[in-house]
Amino acid sequence: MKRAIFLDRDGVINIDKGYVSKIEDFKFIDGVIKSLKKLQDAGFLLIIITNQSGIGRGYYSLEDFEKLTNWMLEELKKSGVFIEKVYFCPHSPDENCECRKPSSGMIKEALKEFNIDPKNSWMVGDKQSDILAAFGAGVLNFIYVGDEKVTQNVHFFSSLKDGLSEILKDLK
Repeated sequence: MKRAIFLDRDGVINIDKGYVSKIEDFKFIDGVIKSLKKLQDAGFLLIIITNQSGIGRGYYSLEDFEKLTNWMLEELKKSGVFIEKVYFCPHSPDENCECRKPSSGMIKEALKEFNIDPKNSWMVGDKQSDILAAFGAGVLNFIYVGDEKVTQNVHFFSSLKDGLSEILKDLK
């Protein structure tokens, strides 16, 4: 089975400015690209798991999201970072779907699709909903980069870059 790093997008990969949907509003967090490369080089699959309720709320279109996502993936590829897949939930919170975090639908789908071992994988997120989604899918290793109060036993860091050593410490 494979190991993966599940990554929330806004607040983990890019600065969360609220409903980021345009290339000009997207700014990579300092050090995140190099950190992703190190994780990839250590044998982790990189998978983005992101709620995009701005689509369901009508703030931006699916096409806007796809354009930004394709641009982001191309920018990462320029540095040798390959994202296996971007799973996203386009629904608004009141739609009660199975994919929107804190539900575990997107992570469970990725575990199955890529034959991932949840016990040797990590979730990196900035909200309680990221942690709950991972926990519900059996992913019990968390890097938390947010300010929100959380109840689970997680590792707190200011960024993925700062939490990198925690993920890599037990690898041989």
